[in-house]
Amino acid sequence: MVEPLQDEFMRRAIAEVTLIGIAGGALGCWVILYRLSYAAESLAHSIFPGVILATLAGLPLIVGGIPGILVAALAIAAVSRVPGVSREVAIGVVATTLFGLGALLALSPDSPPGIQEILFGDILGPSDADLAAAAALVAVVAAGLFALHGRLLAGGFDPTAARVLGARPGGTEAALLVLLALAVVVAVQGLGNLLVVAVFVGPAAAARQLSERIVPMIALAVGIAVLAGIAGLYLSYYAGTAGGASVALAIVAAYLLSLPLGRLVSRAGKPLRAEATIG
Repeated sequence: MVEPLQDEFMRRAIAEVTLIGIAGGALGCWVILYRLSYAAESLAHSIFPGVILATLAGLPLIVGGIPGILVAALAIAAVSRVPGVSREVAIGVVATTLFGLGALLALSPDSPPGIQEILFGDILGPSDADLAAAAALVAVVAAGLFALHGRLLAGGFDPTAARVLGARPGGTEAALLVLLALAVVVAVQGLGNLLVVAVFVGPAAAARQLSERIVPMIALAVGIAVLAGIAGLYLSYYAGTAGGASVALAIVAAYLLSLPLGRLVSRAGKPLRAEATIG
C-alpha cells in the first residue's frame, strides 16, 4: 500500500484523481437526478475537436474545450430548428459528427505521436497546471452547487411551484449544464475524452442505490469517486494497465457492488425508490 506513494508521479496522480473525484461526485448527483447523463456524454464528445486543435497548437486543452462547447451548443440549436428533428436527435447528430471530426484529427498520420492519449487521458502525468485547474474546479463546483442548492431542489421536485416562488427551473438547469461543461473540460485532461463521463455518472449512480437524500448521496458519491480513483491508480501501478481505463474500471466495479448493497439497505428497513428522487 505504501510503495506506490514513494513515487512522485503516483502522489501527483492521486492528488489529481482526488480533486476530480470530489468535483465529479458532487456534480454527478445532480447530473443523475436531473437525468443529464446523456448531456454529459454529449459534451465530452463535442469538445473533442477543440481539444485536439488546442493540443496541435501547443495550447492548454481548456483553450480549445470551451470554444468547442460553444460551437456544439450553436450547432445543436441550429439542427434542432430543422422541421421534424427533435432536440435529442440534434444532440446525437452534432455530438457524433464532432467526435468523428476529432477522431480524424487525432488519428491522422500527420498528427504528432501521443496525441491519441487525449482519447484515454494521462492521469499518471498531471502537470502543475492540471492540478491547479482541478483545484480551481473543486472550488467553482462547490461554490456553484452551494449557491444553487435550494433552486436545484425546488426546480427538480416541483418546477411549477418553483416558478410560483420566483425560481427559474430552466435557468437553474442551464447553470448546472455550465458547471458540467466546465468540469468536463478540466477532467478530460486526466481521464480522456472516452472515459471522462464515468466520474460524473458512476459514483453518483452508486450513491443513489444507497441513499435517497441528497446531502448523504453527495457525500457518498464523493467518497466512492475518490476511493475508486485511488483503487484504479493502484491497479494501474501493479498490473501495468492504462491509468484512465483502470480508474473507469474501478468506478464501474463500485457501481456493480452498490447494487447488492442497495438491496441489503432496502431489506434493513430503508426502502429506496426505483425512480430518481427528482424527475
